[in-house]
Amino acid sequence: MKRRSTRAILALFALLAFCLAGSPLSGQNMDKMKSQIHEKTLDNGMKFIVMEQHEAPVASFHVYADVGSAQEVYGITGISHILEHMAFKGTTTVGTKDYAAEAKILNELDQVYEAFAREEAKIKPDEGRVKELKARFEELQKQAKEYVVNNEYFDMVMQQGDTGVNAYTNYDATQYTNSLPANKLEFWMAITSDRFLNPVFREYYKERDVIMEERRLSLETQPIGKLIEDFMAVAFKAHPYHHEVIGHMSDLQRISHQDVKDYFKKYYSPSNLTAAIVGDVDPQEVFRLAELYFGRIPSGPRPEPLRTREPEQWGERKATVRAQSQPVLIVGYHKPAAQHPDNGALDALANIIGQGRSSRLWESLVKKEKVAAQVGCFNNFPGNKYPNLIAFFSMTSKDKTAAQSLELIDREIEKIKKEPVSAQELAKYKQMSKKALIGQMKANGRMAAQLTYYDVVLGDWRLLFDELAAIDRITAADIQRVANAYLIATNRTIGEIVPESK
Repeated sequence: MKRRSTRAILALFALLAFCLAGSPLSGQNMDKMKSQIHEKTLDNGMKFIVMEQHEAPVASFHVYADVGSAQEVYGITGISHILEHMAFKGTTTVGTKDYAAEAKILNELDQVYEAFAREEAKIKPDEGRVKELKARFEELQKQAKEYVVNNEYFDMVMQQGDTGVNAYTNYDATQYTNSLPANKLEFWMAITSDRFLNPVFREYYKERDVIMEERRLSLETQPIGKLIEDFMAVAFKAHPYHHEVIGHMSDLQRISHQDVKDYFKKYYSPSNLTAAIVGDVDPQEVFRLAELYFGRIPSGPRPEPLRTREPEQWGERKATVRAQSQPVLIVGYHKPAAQHPDNGALDALANIIGQGRSSRLWESLVKKEKVAAQVGCFNNFPGNKYPNLIAFFSMTSKDKTAAQSLELIDREIEKIKKEPVSAQELAKYKQMSKKALIGQMKANGRMAAQLTYYDVVLGDWRLLFDELAAIDRITAADIQRVANAYLIATNRTIGEIVPESK
């Protein structure tokens, strides 16, 4: 089963020139939709949000673990993404032929690996001992493989009609999705609760090698991947947004099986999990089954909030990558988190100035001046939960330079600072944004994702139903004010790919 790539940010660059397409406008009353939603928090702290949608006999399931790469520290960067991969490896009953026998081998495997890693890390390692431990390690991996039932979790859910099994990790969260016939509610409860109650991170070292190769292919050999990594490291000098979701290679090479178990114990306690179920279900039956299956997971303390905050930036920063590529430019300005009252106006600014073929940057850089082949602007980069960036992007045309793109981007920024956006631009943004939001509300899976996001990141799922009114309240003066507040030179980081000769 193909999992959604955590390198989605790279894919975003290819789509920056296009507007998001929304579903047709709906006349469904927001209050009526809100009344279809029920919530319950189990005694162990896990929260369930349920929305009844009886139009079709299906349901979407979304589990939001409030842990992403922002929770990682040096030495274990990339561990959130590793844990996402390991969540599909099964449990004490799923994915194994004989767990009792398998467990003994897995325990010895970890002991041998740790001894091997310690010896290899010495200033003067005993080469004979290293060779011996490595050989034993490889032998134990072969023995462990004999007990593995490959892809049993995927096979089980697919056999039950799952069309949405997936998982993804980003800077703020790790999320798990399923889409099943509504009569498979109890099946989902049983198999999903088992994943959080009795996980077995089998084939750990093999999967870790897969992730290291993913880093090589998606980042280390890609000019834009290199640019994003260096850009983020410069833009954020303190906050964990400064490292990539996939982690540093040296950390991936040394993160142990025990590290993953400890991380799971800390961040996957029920109090750090929120589930949304949207579809043809009875809320009271959902809550009954949730008590039966998820209620058996022992409670644990909620992880303490992230302490580190990005300090004030005192001057413009720059990151340069030399690669065999056309010039590429990214410019990011620090701004508050998505919870801040200015976020809506910044969304509008990003859309008007740089999203779609009618945006100001497209008109100026691509159509008129022809200095760029692709441009864009996006708010809340790279995450939403903590203070982040509003970023501008340009992929420069042949024989043009990043400096030319930057000059024109700066010109458009100054215009939006000095002159209010037009009534037509603002009206278009509002219509398109509301259309996209309502379209998401009509799709079970997207609605489940929205409910968990609004509840965990913004503080209350009910805020989702205030969003249309919030969009309507944005004014041209708001956009002009936030442009002047945040789009200042001392507050920005410039990243650039400088072409090198072949």
